[in-house]
Amino acid sequence: MSLRVAMLSVHTSPLHQPGTGDAGGMNVYMVELSRALAELGVEVDLFTRCRGEGLPPLVELAPGVRVRHLYAGPRGPLPKEAMPDLVVPFSLALLKEDRRYDLVHSHYWLSGQAGRIASVGWRVPLVHTAHTLARVKNASLAEGDTPEPELRVRGELQVVGSADRLIANTADEAEALRALYGAAEERTEVVRPGVDLRTFRPAGGTSRAEGAEGSGGAKAAARARLGLPADAFVPLYAGRIQPLKGPDVLVRAVAELLRQEPGLRRRLLVPVVGGHSGASREGTAWKLAGELGVTDVLRACPPVPQEELADWYRAADVLVVPSRSESFGLVALEAQACGTPVLAAAVGGLPTAVRDGVTGLLVHGHDPVEYARRLRWLAAHPEEVRAMGEAAVRHARGMSWRASAGRTVEVYREALAEGSVRGPGRGPDGGVGQGRRHAPAPAASLSWRNEKAVAQV
Repeated sequence: MSLRVAMLSVHTSPLHQPGTGDAGGMNVYMVELSRALAELGVEVDLFTRCRGEGLPPLVELAPGVRVRHLYAGPRGPLPKEAMPDLVVPFSLALLKEDRRYDLVHSHYWLSGQAGRIASVGWRVPLVHTAHTLARVKNASLAEGDTPEPELRVRGELQVVGSADRLIANTADEAEALRALYGAAEERTEVVRPGVDLRTFRPAGGTSRAEGAEGSGGAKAAARARLGLPADAFVPLYAGRIQPLKGPDVLVRAVAELLRQEPGLRRRLLVPVVGGHSGASREGTAWKLAGELGVTDVLRACPPVPQEELADWYRAADVLVVPSRSESFGLVALEAQACGTPVLAAAVGGLPTAVRDGVTGLLVHGHDPVEYARRLRWLAAHPEEVRAMGEAAVRHARGMSWRASAGRTVEVYREALAEGSVRGPGRGPDGGVGQGRRHAPAPAASLSWRNEKAVAQV
């Protein structure tokens, strides 16, 4: 089946560096899924907002994959709170495209709103991947963190009610969509994300000799390239620095670890690879580290390209993912593909990404004392850690992006087949718009300023 798919990402570009601003796992997901889809013969155009960064209107990302920049709102960075007002301008710019698409695949709720409009305008099915859900995030907020607004909850409800198919990363996410948003079970599909096994692999691959040295040689070589001590115990944090990701949990755990095991300070090094997400929170984790007296063992590192990130994974003894909410946790899968076990919170998709006691350790709750206890065990048992790393590689090899793309194509075919039975632009209730199980008002507005514009679509 030859398909043309319009993928939508209103608030962040697939070209942005993961770990900066609003760019994270979703950006990796879109890029890698699109590449894998293209290898299966699906033509993908990724639409995002032009931010005036000097990029051309069209960027060839890979054979069969293009990033297209649409003019919608100011050409510059905007806070996420301002993004709802850009949905309609983005949608109108999208509908002016002269290319024909068989299907719309939206990512995150803002793009889902634009996808609803495009689906009606083009008379094609809408497939939506939420990535994160407001009601799930609000149930797991860090102390003092700002909850997601009711506007987003309403927007997510509209998208869930409109989409022909909802793609969830895990069975737990699918259940959250059904229980918290009333998603129809027959239109909710589970497609596990994958990992780029060409980039994320145990050996650095710089020479045949290095690959022959095994995991120990690969770790030593990676540490040499990154300037890390060969004998250090290295728990790694990789991702955006924001309360939801739990960097405060890691900082407190490190302080507790050193309280329990003062002698470990001589060889403990904790790299934090990532950027701050939201200027209002900048410096919070480092301020806490200063208050607890552990800044000497932390090392701040900027976000890095995927190839260099793989080196950080190989150099680490363990990746720590203390997130309060996580739709899947791609970093956990990437680290395991590099032969590094994971210490993670048992939330969201992390129990799927990590096999507890086999490829890493899961912690229920966010008690720093419990994280410190697990870190202390990992530091004292290098042979067990090495065995976990070997099991982690085997686990990750079964989760490729090609498999994710193949399953996604099946979801696309289901949505298209259902649409052909109903007829173009006819929902199951007979109303206009694909997949409108609950038949919400077409393209319902996100704010009063959008009402007139949406009504004209």
